[in-house]
Amino acid sequence: MTTVATPTRRRGLFATLGDIYHERTNFNFIGRSRIWLSFSSLMVAISIGALLLIGLNLGIDFEGGTQWEFSVASGNPSSTQVREALEDTPARDSRILTLSNGGVRVQSSELKTADRELVTQALSNYSKVDASAISIVSVGPTWGEQVSQKALIALLFFFILISVYLTFRFEWKMALASIIAVVHDILITIGVYALTGFEVTPATVVAILTILGFSLYDTVVVFDKIKENQSTLGREKGDSYSSMVNRSMNQVLMRSLNTSFIALLPVISLLVVGSGILGAVTLRDFSLALFVGLLVGAYSSIFVATPILVILKEREPRFRALRDRSEYSVSAVAVESVVLDEENVMPAATPNPNDQRVTPRARQSRRGKRR
Repeated sequence: MTTVATPTRRRGLFATLGDIYHERTNFNFIGRSRIWLSFSSLMVAISIGALLLIGLNLGIDFEGGTQWEFSVASGNPSSTQVREALEDTPARDSRILTLSNGGVRVQSSELKTADRELVTQALSNYSKVDASAISIVSVGPTWGEQVSQKALIALLFFFILISVYLTFRFEWKMALASIIAVVHDILITIGVYALTGFEVTPATVVAILTILGFSLYDTVVVFDKIKENQSTLGREKGDSYSSMVNRSMNQVLMRSLNTSFIALLPVISLLVVGSGILGAVTLRDFSLALFVGLLVGAYSSIFVATPILVILKEREPRFRALRDRSEYSVSAVAVESVVLDEENVMPAATPNPNDQRVTPRARQSRRGKRR
């Protein structure tokens, strides 16, 4: 008798979503870690390439210069018309950005007082509004350089403090995995700004620091569960550090998704309603960094930080031995299953030359001979 394997019925989308909601999932996150890490490496490479080849569109607060912002009296503004109006002024090579609701933003290098007045008058003639209604902001290059330096120093202190805290709270390997995930989030967020050409302002820096905190929060939630379950490691046959981490991640998956979804809702409102519909460009610069950072941070806590932690931990003799023992158990079960299947398969019947059974045709032939 041949044993026939019963085909496994694949679960549908709604059944999978139900499992996620009731926290009874069993996804093999670590088993596919090479896929996640390869994808993340590709995204980081694209971001670094965009940063080197395209560069960032730094705002006036970082580069220094003069900025004019105004609204036209009637009609819709045109970048081409604004550039034609500035043709005979020192700001002919300015960066021009048209805003919603008839708004225009012009940015140029730092100009003298007389040159700024000349540009202001030209913009007043174009927009048909009084010169006093045009907002003028002038920032020196020294101040912009100080802003950049202070932002980098703040980021450096952030990394140091987080590394010390995570090492004290967990261990240095978890701290290292968390920092790698944070750097991953920063590079991808900056790469999006380089690819889209959105302006980098102080609000963008604030948003990036905000998403770093969120990314680490999500990672700490996962690592805390891993540390809690580590005490149960080895109690089950064939258990390993990877399988324990998989259990931990499945246990906190719903919490991580809920946190990310709730955090993204107001950011999407800022990005779509505030920036897209109401035309608040400042909100766009802030909300884009938040949106990308929160999304990438939720991804990296599961698919970047945790696989890196497993790679680091399974180099330890104890966990490496557990992994080898688990792999041996799995291979032994697989061999035993194959042997049992072969034993259950009955060989096909072979004709016996001594078999005395008479077929119907032979019986009929014998009857004919008797007659």
